[in-house]
Amino acid sequence: MSSPGVQLHIQDHHYLWDFFATLSCDHCAPSEIGIEQKYKVVMDNGILQVTISSPDGIVTGIQYNGIDNLHEVQNEEANRGYWDLVWSKTGSTGTTGTFDVFKGTSFNVIVENEDQVEISFTRTWDFSLEGKVVPLNLDKRFIMLRNSSGFYSYAIFEHLGEWPPFNLPQVRIVFKLRKDKYGLSFEILKTKYSCRFHYMAVADNRQRFMPLPDDRLPDRGQPLATPEAVLLVNPVEPEFSGEVDDKYQYSSENKDLKVHGWVSLNPPIGFWQITPISEFRSGGPVKQNLTSHVGPCALAMQMEVKNWPYCFPASEDFPKSDQRGKVCGRLIVQDRYVSYECIPENGAYVGLAPPGEVGSWQRECKGYQFWTRADEVGNFTIDYIRTGCNINVGDLIYEPPRDGPTLWEIGIPDRSAAEFCIPDPDPKYINRLYVAHPDRYRQYGLWERYADLYPDRDLVFTVGNSDYKNDWFFAQVNRKKEDGTYQGTTWQIKFMLNGVEYTGTYKLQLAIATAHLAELQVRINDPKVDPPLFTTGQIGHDNTIARHGIHGLYRLYNIDVPGVQLEEGENIIFDTSIKH
Repeated sequence: MSSPGVQLHIQDHHYLWDFFATLSCDHCAPSEIGIEQKYKVVMDNGILQVTISSPDGIVTGIQYNGIDNLHEVQNEEANRGYWDLVWSKTGSTGTTGTFDVFKGTSFNVIVENEDQVEISFTRTWDFSLEGKVVPLNLDKRFIMLRNSSGFYSYAIFEHLGEWPPFNLPQVRIVFKLRKDKYGLSFEILKTKYSCRFHYMAVADNRQRFMPLPDDRLPDRGQPLATPEAVLLVNPVEPEFSGEVDDKYQYSSENKDLKVHGWVSLNPPIGFWQITPISEFRSGGPVKQNLTSHVGPCALAMQMEVKNWPYCFPASEDFPKSDQRGKVCGRLIVQDRYVSYECIPENGAYVGLAPPGEVGSWQRECKGYQFWTRADEVGNFTIDYIRTGCNINVGDLIYEPPRDGPTLWEIGIPDRSAAEFCIPDPDPKYINRLYVAHPDRYRQYGLWERYADLYPDRDLVFTVGNSDYKNDWFFAQVNRKKEDGTYQGTTWQIKFMLNGVEYTGTYKLQLAIATAHLAELQVRINDPKVDPPLFTTGQIGHDNTIARHGIHGLYRLYNIDVPGVQLEEGENIIFDTSIKH
């Protein structure tokens, strides 16, 4: 069967505005892409049909394989498939602000040809809107290609120099799948069978059947310490009884956040959101972000990654492959206390981010970032950067901050606390996915297990005898007392010195993987001396522990320890966490 390609027709009839485009594929009948009414846009390639409200730009329906709508039709149309953001005035702190499911006020057809259609929904800003909506020109784009079982979406945000500054802590694209009319399951009714999305996967080793949204309601779930966490006490399906449901337990790091979705087993259908690149994400490759769950679709993911950079988006802000460049080089470590030879940095992350102070890429959120990993000899290539030039930086030499040979070390200097003691969860708060799992730190309530393991005294670690895998708790948390209040804790590190240079200065390196409204004070051989040798002051707004992470913003402190404060024989470092 020959393909007629895509054709676009626009018809003006009173307030009804119609256009239709024909698209066919080798194995399907000719189909249409167009506007049915002034408030509805339908993209249809014979495999997939996507309905979008106009000019709002809200995805109200997705029809596939004869199933009438994958979206939750019980929801209002504005609460099915949408872009949203959270913004606040400059000077605001935290990630709270004004929530906006931003809707377009104008609709345009950007591209129509025999292989694709690209459409645009825009909202413009002027000073009459100051304080009411985020000061951005917003452009939501949707693309459908011939012979594709999916569609593409991207957004363009424009902020002019004379416009007021603001914070933008969150931008998302969201799709909510349909439940049946009784609210018992994710179900899409079809004439012959039902399509039930209730199996999720975040990675090869993070996939499972999921409880239902109704299980979180007050008559079925018990709220826990954080709003996101609910203990399922009377779930619709008894197999989930006694489990904790918390969306943060299924978070992923940026480097792994390429595909997530839901699976129906009968019929076998997956609903996947695929992101082949992370250049637009802030915080670098190991920052944790939410998912809607990820699954076994490696073929689709690899195909999308192979096709990057896409050649079909029409925006000039979306550079094609011939408009992009690359950076290559070799990363080596020069550590004279370990080796006289330079050490190739096998597996290290190498990134390109806007200039700033050391570590600023963790907080940088205005520009693009590009990351890769070095090979076994330290060579790296960062492909497809947003500039047309190719740069060879040669050898990049990293010199660790050392002032002498290392006397002892606790843990692994990898910006994570995953190597330390992760306790078993309280049996009352189990997520069965993470039983005997490498990501066991994602279990709920592990912070309260410290008081169970150390009921009478705080942690004491003896260098040379203790093992950090078993004897160093993964987080220095406050102790929960019997009355429900919390108090700070003081950990001890005991170590031996055969001799002391009393006129010299020793260096204590303190690496903190994450902190939240915390202060850590360090004292040497006297737990009550005031002021302490060192204090971090109050630091951190990461909230990593409550969100079941294992690292957040990394901080490294180099603390001078005068030799006169040390003794031959046993010494003790007192690390005190102050409750704020």
